[in-house]
Amino acid sequence: MPLPLAPLLPIALRIGMVATTTFALTRWVRARTHPGRTDQRAEDAFDDLGEGVSLHRPADRAADGGADSQTNATARLRRVIRFRGRTWEFDAGLMARLRLRQRNE
Repeated sequence: MPLPLAPLLPIALRIGMVATTTFALTRWVRARTHPGRTDQRAEDAFDDLGEGVSLHRPADRAADGGADSQTNATARLRRVIRFRGRTWEFDAGLMARLRLRQRNE
């Protein structure tokens, strides 16, 4: 007895369309993204962060009448998680800078 393939055709077409779309989207994203880099100076700065959140404005970049102002923020969270006999170390760090400059054009 022959196997009826006609009922499987719509499912096969949907799976093929999803696979083709996923492949095309992946290639498009990879072609337009930068591969990134690891900067050892940034890694060392993250390792030197203290745990918690801080927000400060450097005195040499204060906006007291000048055209420049800068605010820096840092955050770090370190935890050890034990789950099902395994131990994981969670270390998340964040460094941000917001700089506003007045431009005369």
